[in-house]
Amino acid sequence: MRLLSRSSILLALFTGFTFFSSLTTRRSQKVIFFGDSITQMGAKPGGYIVKMTEALAQKNLSSDYELIGAGVGGNKVYDLYLRMDDDVLAQNPDIVFIWVGVNDVWHKTMFGTGTDIDKFEKFYTAIINKLLDRHIRTILVTPAVIGEKTDFTNQQDGDLNAYSQVIRNLAQKFHCGLVDLREVFHTYELQHNPGNKESGILTVDRVHLNETGNQFVADKMLEVLLNK
Repeated sequence: MRLLSRSSILLALFTGFTFFSSLTTRRSQKVIFFGDSITQMGAKPGGYIVKMTEALAQKNLSSDYELIGAGVGGNKVYDLYLRMDDDVLAQNPDIVFIWVGVNDVWHKTMFGTGTDIDKFEKFYTAIINKLLDRHIRTILVTPAVIGEKTDFTNQQDGDLNAYSQVIRNLAQKFHCGLVDLREVFHTYELQHNPGNKESGILTVDRVHLNETGNQFVADKMLEVLLNK
């Protein structure tokens, strides 16, 4: 039997070392969910981020992803822009979900402190640019509901539709991922809200998610996360 040359042995050892090193140094992808109180609650037990973590475990993908909530109650798009360096970029994420818009719309009628649609687009664009400059995979999420009536008679339906379209356009312009909760919530409500109720189907209070809503959002976000 012919003996291997010294160079062949060294090459084999180097190849093996490189392979096993790649296995040991592989790290999970850090995923940050950047948003308002819906996301803040999503990181708590029963929330959509926790449910996503559980689903990843069931798929044996726990070591592939680290999910982190970065939601602050009452935040609007410019709040996200102002805190993104500390709360997002400083953590060096691989993937960021941006879910904002409800307060930008809701606070216009509640407090007169919402965000005009042109300013909303400018701040949102600035957030996207800062993430893409760092080569972070960016996934945009449209605001879901402020009231669950299916016939577009909720007070803020018109604004929510308009702001959601801005987000869809930005996703297309910047080649970002998109979770179109505005659309899929409406489709779900048409099937499961025959009584045209304001809340209680996917939300507890017209805005924040109930158990079914958290599971629904988790499923939709997981679909996009895993669809690379």
